[in-house]
Amino acid sequence: MVAIRLNRQGSKDRPFYKIVVVDSRDRRDGDFIEQIGTYNPMAEGVNYTIDVEKADKWISNGAQPSETVASIIKKARAAK
Repeated sequence: MVAIRLNRQGSKDRPFYKIVVVDSRDRRDGDFIEQIGTYNPMAEGVNYTIDVEKADKWISNGAQPSETVASIIKKARAAK
């Protein structure tokens, strides 16, 4: 199964995430199929970027977004 989830980057106490499409059996920070956005929880205001068209394409092909990624996609759609 394919999943859309966060891939942790950054250093200790300074997290930064890539929003990636991965095989759900792979490790959290392992290889990914495609990067479709970023999420920075330390930033003020709008702290994410995401390509909603790519996310919709992957979801229509059966990819399952995590709860956090689903909420980011929802916010991005509302901001348009």
